[in-house]
Amino acid sequence: MAFEKITEQVSSYRHLESMTVGELLRNINKEDQTVPLAVEKAIPQIEKLAEAATDKMLMGGRLFYIGAGTSGRLGIVDASECPPTYGVPPGLVIGIIAGGEKAITTAVEFAEDDKEQGWKDLEAHQVSEKDVVIGIAASGTTPYVIGALEECRKRGIITGSISCNPDSPVSAAADFPIEVVVGPEFVTGSTRMKSGTAQKLVLNMISTTLMIQLGRVEDNKMVNMQLTNDKLVDRGTQMLMERIKLTDYEKARDLLLQHGSVKKAADAYSA
Repeated sequence: MAFEKITEQVSSYRHLESMTVGELLRNINKEDQTVPLAVEKAIPQIEKLAEAATDKMLMGGRLFYIGAGTSGRLGIVDASECPPTYGVPPGLVIGIIAGGEKAITTAVEFAEDDKEQGWKDLEAHQVSEKDVVIGIAASGTTPYVIGALEECRKRGIITGSISCNPDSPVSAAADFPIEVVVGPEFVTGSTRMKSGTAQKLVLNMISTTLMIQLGRVEDNKMVNMQLTNDKLVDRGTQMLMERIKLTDYEKARDLLLQHGSVKKAADAYSA
């Protein structure tokens, strides 16, 4: 089947500037409601990648996300949230964006068009066959991402991809491609909308599943979360009280702060 950029097709809506605020909001929301259904269709693909990544990470490997623009930013957000949420080292899940740190907040012209730079950016982290690299590209055609995945494949590094067009070049470059076809955007070609939402949902699914498989969650609790603010200390205290059947809030809080996580505090209390 010939490759077709569905993400670039003309919006189903016309004359957006003539719509009222309410009409705009309702129509955007109507389109957004189609995204989870598109993700659901891709679950078999997501499962294969998550299983492969779990195996590598249980053997000491790392997870890399690499992308450009919105896709790159979404990868960085997901990676940056893993340490505080699950208490893993900052270097376990790594997000890389075309154009470097500046590109997180400011568009870097033509950074995504450099097919060699993606691999160079991965090399700076000493990526190896122990790791897994996931390329994120809504269009599925980003040279920066495709080049990185192609070089990974040459070196026996497991690769995945997340795109929103079927049979795209980035899918061909990945061992475990994920394609979430959400259709034309509300604003023609604005892939920060439905495509970005789809990518965010898939990233949530992958990283959450991996962290659970790595033992960073017990029951349904974030027992390894970092205690970085009063809200999380309170949440951790409540979790600890429930887990060790302690009714004294202050005692539980002191125990939590002494050991740094719900899991460590509970293990110390039970020892």
